[in-house]
Amino acid sequence: MDPSGFDDRTHALDAAHRLATEFLETLDDRPVWPRASLDEMLDAFGGQLPEDGTNPAAVIEEIAERAEPGLVAIPGGRFFGFVIGATHPAALAADWLVSAWDQNSGSSTLTPATVAMERIAGQWMLELFGLPATASVGFVTGGQLANFTCLSTARVAALGRAGWDLAERGLRGAPPMRFVVGADRHGSIDRAARFLGIGRSELTVVESDDQGRMRADALEQALLGGDGPTIVCLQAGEVHTGAFDDFATLIPIAKRHDAWVHVDGAFGLWAAASDSLRPLTLGMEQADSWATDAHKTLNVPYDCGMAIVRDPADSIAAFRTGGDYLIYSGLDPWDVTPELSRRARGVPAWAAMRSLGRSGIAALIDRLHENAVAMATGLASIDEIEILNDVDYTQVMFRAGTDAATRALGEAILRDGTAAVTGAEWRGRASLRCSMSSWATTPDDIERTIGAIRRLVAS
Repeated sequence: MDPSGFDDRTHALDAAHRLATEFLETLDDRPVWPRASLDEMLDAFGGQLPEDGTNPAAVIEEIAERAEPGLVAIPGGRFFGFVIGATHPAALAADWLVSAWDQNSGSSTLTPATVAMERIAGQWMLELFGLPATASVGFVTGGQLANFTCLSTARVAALGRAGWDLAERGLRGAPPMRFVVGADRHGSIDRAARFLGIGRSELTVVESDDQGRMRADALEQALLGGDGPTIVCLQAGEVHTGAFDDFATLIPIAKRHDAWVHVDGAFGLWAAASDSLRPLTLGMEQADSWATDAHKTLNVPYDCGMAIVRDPADSIAAFRTGGDYLIYSGLDPWDVTPELSRRARGVPAWAAMRSLGRSGIAALIDRLHENAVAMATGLASIDEIEILNDVDYTQVMFRAGTDAATRALGEAILRDGTAAVTGAEWRGRASLRCSMSSWATTPDDIERTIGAIRRLVAS
């Protein structure tokens, strides 16, 4: 063996490439849901740490063999659970480069190539979304950290407007904040609030309509008579129905009360890239911050979320760090997110957008919506299946008569393995959710899924 380890590295990479390719080539035929439990996987990978080492290529072979029954066919065309995209080919290959390059991408002085790609990717996104070109774009792990990053920035800015310097004085004695959310917000909003020291009993919850959209009259009423620092959280893409808040109406109401407006658009912000779906996002550019994911609708590998803030000065006030050994060069990635050291997660986003182009991104978004419509139409033709939402975007929610029948159908679908959908509750009733998020989904995938569900319902 070469003492430098170069041969080991080459052989390990060759094995990883071969095994990854084999996995991807079997996606169409393998069960979508895993065939092993966590306990079985713990047994497969467990035991005492060996006393002696193992050849790196052999370790890679061992990982692939042992993991096989516990893998999910997320990169395929029939994974419709949660809201998880597949991985676009250019993004996947770029992510391999990111790991090989091993660039610590917090500083533009240290890693100018990867930071430049992230900055351009951010600019392209702002253009696609119709957001201010001067906004800051911070690349974080996903929607949860994007919401947290934006709301951390909002807290500092809202308190600053009230004359309270949070960085200098901390929270003790600070003016009380109003945190206004919709009844059908995503759970990551509450979790981000908890990280910020805001408890459930402190939330002002605004009623929503039958699709989960915040009601304008209820927001107006909730904001009347209040004063002090206020944050209003709106939503682009309700996770069950796919519905969008009416930004053109709601944001002016919030602004009249001097509120910071944040938009949680983990998968919904991307609707703005489509000519036909852009009306869903009308008015969202008036907000102060926006959160989204690239590993959902853009189909880049985990992890890649974006925290977007209208005024970069607000981001800097919340996150710029100290340290006499750190080098600063304008607006660096570590100025706009909580992280210092991190991988170059924005590079696959650049690669996906460069490969697709503006028209390709629009076509991807349109196709996801068309797939959702086709799925809803097919499911509605099955006896006992009821579609529960207006299919305005990429989500389809359905049920099978009773709660018990719906849950049983959900379990049967996952056991069957043709496709994966995941369960939820909507307005107190059990439901199943089908999220169209994958570039790889074809009309045949839709037909195979509908056929499987028809067969399972009949049996």
